[in-house]
Amino acid sequence: MTNLEVRPVPELCDLVPSHGPVVELLEARDVPLGGVRAMRVRRTLPQRALPMVGAWCFLDEFGPQHVDMRVLPHPHTGLQTVTWPVAGEILHRDSVGSEVVVRPGQLNLMTAGRGVSHSEFSLGTQPLLHAVQLWVALPDGLADDAAGFEQVSELPVWEVPGARATVFVGQLDGARSSARVHTPLLGAELALDPGADVEVPLVPGFEHAALLLGGTAEVAGTPHTTSGLLYLGDGRDSVRVRSHDGARLLLLGGAPFAHDLVMWWNFVGRTHADIAQARADWESADSAARFGVVAGHDGARIPAPALPNIRLQPRRRLPRTPKEHP
Repeated sequence: MTNLEVRPVPELCDLVPSHGPVVELLEARDVPLGGVRAMRVRRTLPQRALPMVGAWCFLDEFGPQHVDMRVLPHPHTGLQTVTWPVAGEILHRDSVGSEVVVRPGQLNLMTAGRGVSHSEFSLGTQPLLHAVQLWVALPDGLADDAAGFEQVSELPVWEVPGARATVFVGQLDGARSSARVHTPLLGAELALDPGADVEVPLVPGFEHAALLLGGTAEVAGTPHTTSGLLYLGDGRDSVRVRSHDGARLLLLGGAPFAHDLVMWWNFVGRTHADIAQARADWESADSAARFGVVAGHDGARIPAPALPNIRLQPRRRLPRTPKEHP
């Protein structure tokens, strides 16, 4: 999905040292997406205090709601888009020739590289939609590679009494997704039965975060009942998760990202100049040379907003106080 803000905030995301385990709830913010009619989107990454979790640099959740989603072709650079539907079906088209429907339990993974464009439309009239859209920053050496797309329908499941986790990116305790990513990552949907009390194994070198998708839960001894992102820091080899009535959570993790990033609108780059050039290329008469063409839209697409009249400035993470996890 595109970031449809008409005045997107420029971000420079920088690497920060390890702080060990923390438990901090970062509130979601509603973002108006003018091109997605009546869509309510809750954004939890990037945050002023937390630009990234590993290489995860963007997280939007929308729904559950009945809505007609129509996202016209738009560009991306320097990232991978991860589409994970919880309810509903979404038609994806892109400039590398893909045209697929993604359904719950399936993963759409698009690699932008130097440039790609795509569209996303819901199927049916006013269907029930609930999904998360994430971006993964590409490391140096890959951010300028060719674009690509894959859909992964067969995903591994990690299971213990009372809980199951579908691993769509990376690996969890040996359950490994075949999706091709380029930095050490974890992306999983955890389903908890009523009365569940489980210890989920983690990689100590990763930082982790959890997003509640439904129900109520307690994560690392902290109630998680809102749409905010519960940041867990790093240094954990496991996290205890409980639910009285049952719950679904998105569990994210990753090794701290080793490169500075500049993010603006739908572009990820290393410098202000990278972003300015990407915008100019999308708005040029020869935009297809970099971003290709998405079939089926008769040339309709989303124009880029105006660049801010300032150079991008660093947005630093705020310090956190380590807290031992239960």
